[in-house]
Amino acid sequence: MSGMKQKVYVIDGARTPFLKAKGKPGPFSGGDLAVACSRPLVARQKFAPTAFDEVIVGAAMPSADEANIGRVVALRVGCGDKVPAWTVMRNCASGMQALDSACANILAGRSHLVLAGGTDAMSHAPLLFGPAMVNWLADWYAAKSFGQRAATAAKFRLAYLAPVIAILKGLTDPIVKLSMGQTAEIVAKRFGIDRQMMDAFAAESHQRALAGRAAGHFTEIEPIIDAKGNVYKDDDGVRTDSTPERLAKLKPVFDRTYGNVTAGNSSQVTDGAAMLVLASEEAVDKLGVKPLGAIIDSQWSALDPAEMGLGPVHAITPMLLRHGMGLNDLDTLEINEAFAGQALGCLAAWESEAYCKEKLGLDGALGKMDRSKFNVDGGAIAIGHPIGASGARVVLHALKTLERTGGKRAAASLCIGGGQGGAMLLERA
Repeated sequence: MSGMKQKVYVIDGARTPFLKAKGKPGPFSGGDLAVACSRPLVARQKFAPTAFDEVIVGAAMPSADEANIGRVVALRVGCGDKVPAWTVMRNCASGMQALDSACANILAGRSHLVLAGGTDAMSHAPLLFGPAMVNWLADWYAAKSFGQRAATAAKFRLAYLAPVIAILKGLTDPIVKLSMGQTAEIVAKRFGIDRQMMDAFAAESHQRALAGRAAGHFTEIEPIIDAKGNVYKDDDGVRTDSTPERLAKLKPVFDRTYGNVTAGNSSQVTDGAAMLVLASEEAVDKLGVKPLGAIIDSQWSALDPAEMGLGPVHAITPMLLRHGMGLNDLDTLEINEAFAGQALGCLAAWESEAYCKEKLGLDGALGKMDRSKFNVDGGAIAIGHPIGASGARVVLHALKTLERTGGKRAAASLCIGGGQGGAMLLERA
């Protein structure tokens, strides 16, 4: 596959703090979150929100009262009635898909200025009735007489009220019948990644996130305020006490007998949003703005859903090769940490001569990634993984890292439930 023929510029971006789900709906809907980071982002630009050609929002689980959440966000941000808006969904990479869709329209000349990103309030995922309760309710509402209703009532069973947890359904692959955590166990076993390695990686994710926060590396975060006046300034899932020793005490979740994937070495269920302003070269010149950076290529790839965590390997590799680059030609690499075993599995796959030959068609191993360039400020294990937003977050933070360090090129990538990988190649303006 050939790459993009031109650059698409990222003028600016912002995100909310990522807020860990705590067993009940959080204070913000998906729309609230996207609006909360979009308003200050748009307000600091040299143009009015009505200047956008379109708004594109990625969301994996928007609530029922925010159908086509992209349009809801556009109107609430102040883009006006005449700016079209739409919503995209590619599971964990929905936010990146929104950016890629914006790139496609900009490169085609259909748009010059686009607000794009992603959002999800995972804590708002609904509890559903199962088929037995739905069928019983259908019979109840269809009953015409007292006798029919009495007969239907007699068929009711308390078991019908057992809820179906939508988020667990959504995080289970319908083809291979495996949860995302089970696929992480498969990847870890393929490359000999043990519990100690996973917990050490998870602890390091928290440590890097804390160090990044202390050093002021998360300048893209916009504080948000809930209806009660509570202020949220930082990602609240980052822990100071996540050490390998403490993490080792947690029990496996997805394979309770032989597994190593725990809640501590997995990404967090989280609410959050990230939005970016994308522009054509013509728009950049017309507006007289200095971009944050540019998207110079993107790649979507697919693989066995049972090993979906290796999606970044299959997306990043061909993208780098067509630019004549290796892993360490990148100044920074952001891969969404769905699971510690999955992130470590991606690094191991690139080092494996057998995997690179068999699965990627290479002559040998691609190489070893310098860990000092990899998820330099931690990742989703510490920060959280609001499914619709993470693709936009990794792109934005990679560009911010280039800006801060003076680096030239970066890549951002995610594994995608269903057996896919998405990646973008970025450069500093």
